[in-house]
Amino acid sequence: MDLKGGFVKEGLLTTMDKKKLLEDTDLFVLDMDGTFYLGDNILPGALSFIEAAINKGKDYLFFTNNASTRPEAYIDKLAGMGCFITRDKIMTSGDVMIRFLKSKYPGQSVYLLGTKPLIESFEDAGIKLDDEHPDIVVVSFDKTLTYEKLERACTFIRQGATFLATHMDINCPVEGGFIPDCGAICAAISLSTGRQPRYVGKPFKETVDMILDKTGYKRENITFVGDRLYTDVATGVNNGARGVLVLTGETHLEDVDSSDTKPDAIYDSIAQMGQLMLS
Repeated sequence: MDLKGGFVKEGLLTTMDKKKLLEDTDLFVLDMDGTFYLGDNILPGALSFIEAAINKGKDYLFFTNNASTRPEAYIDKLAGMGCFITRDKIMTSGDVMIRFLKSKYPGQSVYLLGTKPLIESFEDAGIKLDDEHPDIVVVSFDKTLTYEKLERACTFIRQGATFLATHMDINCPVEGGFIPDCGAICAAISLSTGRQPRYVGKPFKETVDMILDKTGYKRENITFVGDRLYTDVATGVNNGARGVLVLTGETHLEDVDSSDTKPDAIYDSIAQMGQLMLS
């Protein structure tokens, strides 16, 4: 069968089909929350997947839309779970936004709704931050959000500032449930101002463009792996790559039928993907 020819219902997608998709992949772009770990706990079989990928000569890259933490902190977190990676193995929507600002809006000032780690990343990259008269408002997953910050963002947007956002995730999965994410913050701002943001993280082309530039792989040989249809899976299927769903996070199997985004394959977990690669 042609795996790129469209979605095949899970009941019709054979084990061999799922295995072939894995064999045809050169680079796995792995989501983190809900895919590789949940909260502070690594998911069973996650390390075995990495070992299987390396064993089969495959490459991997972690990509998270969650830009509330610096990549270095994610490296430390993964190390605490027994997964040791270098900086070139991880990318966030914050990285994509910084690249986007420097290429499309060089020299323009930014009012940033984000955590201290993201603010530091912007400053390190030479992005000019301005709390008074910014050219651009950038919204991210701001766990330090206050009403004053929300009000200022809305005011600047009404005054004509460009409205950008790192990612569209509505909720962030945590142990025991979910907490409001960047998309939820943007929804409040949009309802107040009547303006919609331009997003650059998953599932948008800016993310894929950065991964292509950084890794050198062809898009048709890249598989995006994650627990969300509208971000992780959509990044692949909407941008000439592959998008596969794992059922360890936000999305349940019954959600697929009602979604406009159809994955190229569905796996119980990345543990199952690792087992199939080695079978």
